[in-house]
Amino acid sequence: MSAAPTVSTPVLAQQEAVQFASEPLTIKTAKGATHSFTVELATTEDQREYGLMFRKVMPPDHGMLFVFEKMRDIMMWMENTPLPLDMLFLDADGKITHIQENAVPYSKAIINSGGPVKYVIELNGGIVKKFGLSVGDNASSATIAKR
Repeated sequence: MSAAPTVSTPVLAQQEAVQFASEPLTIKTAKGATHSFTVELATTEDQREYGLMFRKVMPPDHGMLFVFEKMRDIMMWMENTPLPLDMLFLDADGKITHIQENAVPYSKAIINSGGPVKYVIELNGGIVKKFGLSVGDNASSATIAKR
């Protein structure tokens, strides 16, 4: 998954150059359930543009946390991404404000955040439904805590 617009340098040349740190992240539902994930961090422009492109598999308890400098409308897309993904859009406090379930692999359709957000979490498609995640639930991690 990448943040639109398209990558300005050849994507294949970036494939090996883009590296991601990772950290634990938890999502607490309104019903009190807590779900734990390990997320890779997309904090730079190159990392956000590259995202999960070309990944064919991802463990069920893994994902990616996209971090933006400030709250703003975000547009994502699935070009060059073979995995179906659930996208959770978060405000600066980690509260889920919008969810896009099962984004279609390889689609160039723009997926909008539906308003200003600071973070986007991408998880394997179907995780939102499996765990009953919804708008209003809260995500927390060391990165989100830094704000």
